[in-house]
Amino acid sequence: MRILATDLDRTLLPNGSWPPDPGAIDLFNELTQRHDVLVVYVTGRNLDLTENAIREFGIRYPHVLISDVGTSIRKYGQDGWKPHGGWDTHVKLASPRWDATAVRSAVAGVDGLTEQESEHCGPFKQSYYVDHDRNEAILKTVDERVKGKFDEVIVYSFDSQSGKGLLDFLPHSATKQTALEYIADEIGASKPDVVFCGDSGNDVFPLTAGFSGVLVRNADEQLVAGVKQAADARPELKLYYAKGGFKGLNGYYTSGVIEGAYHYGIFYDAD
Repeated sequence: MRILATDLDRTLLPNGSWPPDPGAIDLFNELTQRHDVLVVYVTGRNLDLTENAIREFGIRYPHVLISDVGTSIRKYGQDGWKPHGGWDTHVKLASPRWDATAVRSAVAGVDGLTEQESEHCGPFKQSYYVDHDRNEAILKTVDERVKGKFDEVIVYSFDSQSGKGLLDFLPHSATKQTALEYIADEIGASKPDVVFCGDSGNDVFPLTAGFSGVLVRNADEQLVAGVKQAADARPELKLYYAKGGFKGLNGYYTSGVIEGAYHYGIFYDAD
């Protein structure tokens, strides 16, 4: 089974400062349908914001939605969205010390850290905006207060559009990487058979986990550096950097996803 997993903002969605290719989303929708690809969205967006993206940009509904930076999984079918109850049970068993309220208390009062709106937080996700200019000192303080105490993983990324740092505290068993691994295992797919496309900091984990990775041409420098460092240590990693110029596409956003999917044979041209 061909599985194409992709981040949304500035990966599949052309909502950055780079020029999108007109018609690229329609082409993505058509190619995934034609080649009977199982489509997985892996995003920091919640369900409502994902629905907004589907309406605004015209991207197709996925078969599986991994949302809230990997802390929620839903499947989409004829009856609409269905939560994956098995995932919640798995996370609770795998990360017994996780406690979002305790994490919130631990970082209360850290200067330069502002809790994100309630819709961006949840039972398995505690999220903050970070003063990016002071991120090193802030993250050092956060580590001192939190690291290793709550079965957590601490994920920092930079939103180049807003200029804000973004900090997520998640159970170590509930990230973009582990959620995609869970779905692949459930389907019976090996990691190299899953193509994952990303553009920014919190995509580094799935891109370096053994899936067939794609970095769209507009991937941020922080991500590219992190991925290249991982590839130097583990040459067996499968990584593709979209360059543009493929089938007249520029390699940004959706076009980079399409280019990468062709590279790995998810999409192909009939003889």
